[in-house]
Amino acid sequence: MASPGSWLRMMRAGFVLLRYDALIPKEASHHLPAVPRALAGLLRLVFSRRSHLRPGERYAIAFQQLGPAFIKLGQVLSTRGDIFGEQFIRDLSHLKDSLPPFPKAVAEASVRESLGKPVESIFAEFGEVIGSASIAQAHEAVLHDGRKVAVKILRPGIEDIIARDIDMLTLGAGLLAFVSKNSRRLEPKAFVETVATSLRLELDLRLEASACDEIGKIINGEPWMSAPAVVWHQVSRRVIVTEWAKGTPLSRAEALDLPGLDRKELADNLIRAFLSQALDHGVFHADLHEGNLFVTAPAHLTAIDFGIVGRLRPKERRYLAEMLWGFLRRDYKRVAEVHFEAGYVPSHHNVDSFAQALRAVGEPVLGQKATEVSMGRLLTQLFEITAQFDMHLRPELVLLQKTMVSVEGVARRIYPEHNLWEAARPVVKDWIARELSPLVEAKRLLEKLVERLNHEPADRDLLLQKHSESLRSDIRRGQGLAVAALIVSCAALAVMVWLVVRA
Repeated sequence: MASPGSWLRMMRAGFVLLRYDALIPKEASHHLPAVPRALAGLLRLVFSRRSHLRPGERYAIAFQQLGPAFIKLGQVLSTRGDIFGEQFIRDLSHLKDSLPPFPKAVAEASVRESLGKPVESIFAEFGEVIGSASIAQAHEAVLHDGRKVAVKILRPGIEDIIARDIDMLTLGAGLLAFVSKNSRRLEPKAFVETVATSLRLELDLRLEASACDEIGKIINGEPWMSAPAVVWHQVSRRVIVTEWAKGTPLSRAEALDLPGLDRKELADNLIRAFLSQALDHGVFHADLHEGNLFVTAPAHLTAIDFGIVGRLRPKERRYLAEMLWGFLRRDYKRVAEVHFEAGYVPSHHNVDSFAQALRAVGEPVLGQKATEVSMGRLLTQLFEITAQFDMHLRPELVLLQKTMVSVEGVARRIYPEHNLWEAARPVVKDWIARELSPLVEAKRLLEKLVERLNHEPADRDLLLQKHSESLRSDIRRGQGLAVAALIVSCAALAVMVWLVVRA
């Protein structure tokens, strides 16, 4: 049962959004029917005090006042200039790494308490704030051995703030599911639980250090991106020290004007780095907004801040890859089949009808420049299709979907004509060749067969017949069956965000 504090916090959130005309903004009220439009106008008249500001300015102020959960939402919105407009995302941009910092003296006290040593005994120099986000802030420093490092420190009292935010979000999800039957398809409770788990993990910087080390080894072994090393003997629950990330923060305007920068290749490298992490390794950096990326010419990226990590089991990686490959080959029937095999579409629907719907979405997009695709219109189509085929939000894919929305938005900002599908092709093609070749499929099926026979000797003859038929079928299919996109499973999360701003 929700506490009184959660109800009060939700009421405060509603009041703040109304005060800044960010709940039912005037720019979107014309989409409403007459009676709700009149009610929205009355609420605006009574509560709004900053309606003269631009929409992005109003949302930025409101989100900043409401704390980490809303700031995270603002960071996702700020990557989608193609949906909300360039001015809107510029107004939100400071939510990435330019929030008001806490004093340097407080930071030094936290380092001393967390690491058990005076700051001067750890660092030859301990500088001012270089970035301040919703949960932590970073300082530039130099170790006594001469290495330049970044010191990340949790905000004081952030644990209590996050706990209250989670309680409020849980209450809001329950209310939404209760009052709106249509919202239940988006699984608001499961969505909030996934977000809550991610937020809780961010509050222990030892886990971030572990993720940085794990994913860093993956990233540094590939050509598209790099990650700084962890200074392990200076890590605690509230403090983490990493080697300095080279380059210019992508959140700065000058980053895309660096001499010799290849913006197309840079955008391609971002997509390929993310897909390689997700498909090849099943673990990925799940917070790839501009504030966590540094750029060096001609086209290299360095990622920082590994507080949010996504993981995919082999089964989900295979479904994702098969869907992507199917879209790239315009094999909509196979994309539809994979959705049914994964359980993303209820079995009572017709595969061919779903393939037809996917074709209607995919054909206007594939092969087009990003500037020629209306993301708002595309998201509307996807939302309609997911509703028509009773598709529910998949909690295990929430971080993947959220990251894909952000990454594609950042890639478009780097290179406005970016083609996501062509950037994805080499990574997906290599994965298919490696993981879904007839030989690999035969080996996988034989291993399953041996395992089952060892456990169920009584059914041996039946299993041999069943699996040999499956094996022959898979070998005939061979490499042509494969990989896929997120484009439909992404829709639920992306549209929820879109509807908040665009009504």
